[in-house]
Amino acid sequence: MISTGDLRKGATIELDGKLMTILEYNHIKMGRGSAQVRIKFRDARSGSITEQTFQAGSKWPRAQVERRDMQYLYSDDQFYYFMNTETFEQIPVTNDKVGDANKYLKENDVCQLVLYGDEVIGVELPLTVVLTVVQTDPGFKGDTATGGNKPATTDTGLVVAVPLFVTEGERIKVNTDSGSYIERVTE
Repeated sequence: MISTGDLRKGATIELDGKLMTILEYNHIKMGRGSAQVRIKFRDARSGSITEQTFQAGSKWPRAQVERRDMQYLYSDDQFYYFMNTETFEQIPVTNDKVGDANKYLKENDVCQLVLYGDEVIGVELPLTVVLTVVQTDPGFKGDTATGGNKPATTDTGLVVAVPLFVTEGERIKVNTDSGSYIERVTE
């Protein structure tokens, strides 16, 4: 069981016979009443997003999900293909299960597939990924007094706000939760 005090982003619970993944949660303390928790869920199967409010102390059954390290191979019009690095078994995953993770996936990257039994319900990325800048405007010294940002398109198609000194062809580290620039990679 998982209670309102044990909530965390990414946890999966069973609610009304559905698998729900927690996207956000906020504890709300009312002036005279008891505390409440507002939770934003994503249905793991359909992808629909709902928001509900519960009394503090509510409990739900925790869904028994397994996270398995898989290597991303390639994608076509319908599926993204992942390979188990131990058994070399390939698993096709639909676009809706991959979701926004497709902006960060590069061939041969390792990520985690979230499985409920044999059913893939999602893809979890590492906290940061390294991407290559393929298009950005040149930054000129003296453009701003305190530094500035400019848009840069990466090799996966993700557009990130980067500092003016970043140029095309450079590799950058990007946070997968927020999609924000962290640092330039010099390896």
